[in-house]
Amino acid sequence: MSFFSNFQSDKCPGVISGNPLNGMCEKVCIQAQKIFDACIKQIQLDNYPLILTNPLPANPTYPLTFISARSINSTGNITNLNIERLADRPGCARVQATVNIPVEVLYTDANGIEGVAQSEISVNQDVILFVPAPSIMPYRATCEVSAVCAEGRFNDNGTFSVNACLTTILKISIDVELLVPSYGYCAIPPAQDYSQEVCSGFFELPLYPQGKTCSRQ
Repeated sequence: MSFFSNFQSDKCPGVISGNPLNGMCEKVCIQAQKIFDACIKQIQLDNYPLILTNPLPANPTYPLTFISARSINSTGNITNLNIERLADRPGCARVQATVNIPVEVLYTDANGIEGVAQSEISVNQDVILFVPAPSIMPYRATCEVSAVCAEGRFNDNGTFSVNACLTTILKISIDVELLVPSYGYCAIPPAQDYSQEVCSGFFELPLYPQGKTCSRQ
């Protein structure tokens, strides 16, 4: 079972039916990341040079044949951050930053041995976002990222030139204590173990034949 596997309870997340105030029982303080503003950018980079580091196995035999490359995780590293408030747009600021996306590169070397190496894709951001007023708890800029490189070629200097599809989501956030209405604690359903059910259909058979006996003439 799970929240979304035929587990019937009004104490589970899901679509609200009826009066949304029904069952609301308290105001609770939760620790959460409050997102003040965010924006998404999706771009394609052509012939982007990937510099390989930490190849495994070490010392591959050149030339290399590109297989694929993709981001290692969803968190980008922000450098060169500059936030400049806009006098003509209260609450907004120009946010400039370099977003560095760690990627893992798969390839085969000249001997046909598969290998993997690390690299990085860097893109510049220059956007307008809402930035909260100064406070004791500082805001921070974070970025969620995704990168996929389906095409690439090997260069004589030991790098790959790739065509990359990038998604970046730049956010301004603060970790806060929020007061929110609550329906109480969730009802946690029992786990349903995964099974291929190899014997499905067989165990449902009757133990002995259920047909009628022959009638006497």
